[in-house]
Amino acid sequence: MRKIILTCAVTGASITADKNDAVPVTPQEIIKSCLDAHAAGAAVVHIHVRDPETARPATDLHLYREVVEGIRAAGTDVVINLTTGPGQHFYNDPAKPSVMLDKSWLLTPEERVAHVAALKPDICSLDVCSFNRPDHIVVNSLDTIRLMAGAIRDTGVKPELEIFEAGQMGMVSDLQAEGLIDGPLLFSFVMGTKYTAPPTPQMVSVLAGLAPAGSYWAAFGAGAHEFPIAAQSVTNGGQIRVGLEDNLYLRRGVKAKSNAELVERAVQLIDILGYDLATPAEAREMLQIK
Repeated sequence: MRKIILTCAVTGASITADKNDAVPVTPQEIIKSCLDAHAAGAAVVHIHVRDPETARPATDLHLYREVVEGIRAAGTDVVINLTTGPGQHFYNDPAKPSVMLDKSWLLTPEERVAHVAALKPDICSLDVCSFNRPDHIVVNSLDTIRLMAGAIRDTGVKPELEIFEAGQMGMVSDLQAEGLIDGPLLFSFVMGTKYTAPPTPQMVSVLAGLAPAGSYWAAFGAGAHEFPIAAQSVTNGGQIRVGLEDNLYLRRGVKAKSNAELVERAVQLIDILGYDLATPAEAREMLQIK
């Protein structure tokens, strides 16, 4: 029976820590959450870091280092996946469209991958997209993506290609043709965030159909769509991602007490559907992680 790689996204770049006390903020909280999620069945942990004082998203190398070294020191073999997403937020005044507002957060490609080069995780995310959010634009020009993909390739780290719309799969084809990313490709299909791919069975099927043969992918849904899309992902040939980055609730009206609780629910789902969990070692072998 096909093995399912279960990823837990433990804490994200959205301001969610004030909405559920279970969202880990400090490096020690993130380390514990990663280890608990792994013990519950997650083969992969996807990690952002936050300012310990404000709980806002951060990119400080010393925070990433503390988290990664803490997980490694625990002796676990969990697959570590670090984000490169922060630093792409553009705000402007429509009356002065060329003027960037002070609250914008734009980093260079080199700054966005510096922690990956320094810490050499197993995987790092790479957003292959620009798109609208309710109050700003997520900006990733093709030149920026090329530079980041090349820098990630040079580290030997496996890129996880985050896809928010179907047309972005064409960009991946170009990057692969240019030698900037190597197979087997790994995708995350982000569904249910406002103004991006809708969380529907039809869209899961469309994105799955666009994935190159031999690639691996997980479709995941935001909020209440998390477990319905997880089931659709598995039954369409994909993997599973859950976690407090994507969803703060175990069920309607009941906040999740931890990332591990969400992982336990995902493990139950995988079992109900008749599949087996991949271990971290099996996930590395499937994804050809060096």
